Amino acid sequence: MGTVYAFFADGFEEIEAFTAVDTLRRAGLNVEIVSVTPDEIVVGAHDVSLLCDINFENCDFFDADLLLLPGGMPGAATLDKHEGLRKLILNFATKNKPIAAICAAPMVLGKLGLLKGKKATCYPVFEQYLEGAQLVNEPVVRDGNIITAVGPGAAMDFSLAIVEMLVGEEKVKELVEAMCVKR
Repeated sequence: MGTVYAFFADGFEEIEAFTAVDTLRRAGLNVEIVSVTPDEIVVGAHDVSLLCDINFENCDFFDADLLLLPGGMPGAATLDKHEGLRKLILNFATKNKPIAAICAAPMVLGKLGLLKGKKATCYPVFEQYLEGAQLVNEPVVRDGNIITAVGPGAAMDFSLAIVEMLVGEEKVKELVEAMCVKR
């Protein structure tokens, strides 16, 4: 099993980001928290500071199994503007490798044209950026290699959908029981 790379910038949504990182690590996945800013310390939308594991420029992503984009603003907008991340996402998409984005972050995928003809969801005011997507009014949507989710309230289901994609339903059942998740 390779690594999940989660991309962070100032203004990330803490619930979405921390729920995903924690849940994936509980599932036994290696998760690297990557800053796309020059500083490895990023500050969330609600003033929670985080020391990232690595900076984007110091990573080669050779072992990447999934790219994870948390939402929040202006964090998602910063992810969208990062040329290196955009190229990495496009490279992943051409190989049909898994990508997961929640809240405002699906706009990054939409602006790259990766949601054309796919079912997707996002935070309500960002639908305009999901170019060519079939918008679905569900908390979490998986279409092929892409998982999208609506926002903070969907963070646990989003995280479990990633676990199911990478590890399988049995691990999801274990986590649901161990973490007292109501489904």
